[in-house]
Amino acid sequence: MKLTIERAALLKALGHVQSAVERRNTIPILSNVLLSAEGDRLSFSATDLDLEIIDEALAQVDQPGQITAPAHTLYEIVRKLPEGADVSLSFTGEDPRLTVQAGRSRFNLPVLPAGDFPVMSSDGLSNRIAVDVGDLIRLIDKTKFSISTEETRYYLNGLYLHTVLENGTPKLRAVATDGSRLALAEMTAPEGSAGAPGVIVPRKTVAEIRRLLDDAGETIDLALSPQKVRFELGGAALTSKVIDGNFPDYGRVIPQGNDRIMLVDAKLFAQAVDRVATISAEKSRSVRMAIEPGRMILTVRNMEAGQAVEELEIDYSGESFELSFNARYLLDITDQIGAEQAEFRFGGPNDPALVLDPTDPDVRYVLMPLRV
Repeated sequence: MKLTIERAALLKALGHVQSAVERRNTIPILSNVLLSAEGDRLSFSATDLDLEIIDEALAQVDQPGQITAPAHTLYEIVRKLPEGADVSLSFTGEDPRLTVQAGRSRFNLPVLPAGDFPVMSSDGLSNRIAVDVGDLIRLIDKTKFSISTEETRYYLNGLYLHTVLENGTPKLRAVATDGSRLALAEMTAPEGSAGAPGVIVPRKTVAEIRRLLDDAGETIDLALSPQKVRFELGGAALTSKVIDGNFPDYGRVIPQGNDRIMLVDAKLFAQAVDRVATISAEKSRSVRMAIEPGRMILTVRNMEAGQAVEELEIDYSGESFELSFNARYLLDITDQIGAEQAEFRFGGPNDPALVLDPTDPDVRYVLMPLRV
């Protein structure tokens, strides 16, 4: 294999795929990236056996061929080469190493046979949907913060992507929950999504596809099966296993009758919560909210650090009540509110609160109060 490629093109493609590679691997070849040179392109592939990312870049291929090389090492080498450099990659039987050369820089990297590199099958991915990239970014950004990191409830460790029929209109919906909070975002379902299986996309896959979307065009092709999901964007593609489990019936926890409606300036509220939470106990980060007609009083008490109190003007005219929330969760939700005001709908002091964005009716947030 022998080729020449621009540093920028090489760096971009390597950057897309190398993040799929785990830093520590018990299987040596999983630390490598598969390089395949043919025609006028160099293709890249990296996997952790649950997730595979492939990409390609234009190159001047003098001798086609395949080989695998250490992914992170190769990426760091290319990253540190001067901008505008032409990079030469060559591998011959005479030297059992991959030679990387640019200007006066020369590196020789250990390799492993391309034939030993695992390839993820795309069999069964028959349901294909074309999704607007901006819409998919919105679905992910509005919900990903609620994905659980608790490994014991593995079926919550991902984003539940599925289609629903709401008021006669088909919707493509993303839902994430960790048991204490829930985030839901939806969009009008693209053509062809009817009948597609609902899938739980793993947390790592969500992070990787979100990163790839920054360099995507206007649309992305989404292919689904009950076992796998595949995102195709230009020359890049990400294929991932989905979480084998049943996502909970989240509809039961979304409040329907919360009639205590409060409007508050989202930015001022977030700043106030952040300030009073400075002295909160790190584990619970509990903030007490006393809600009265026209005002809200935020209170944090810490036996060691003291007490913090802050008062805010609100739009509320009902009877007074109090409840407590995790400060971090409040801030995560208010970060997603695009309107000037956030709308809170409360039930009783122990009932989940519904948080809405007045400018975006297709997002909903549910937050469980703390029992203190």
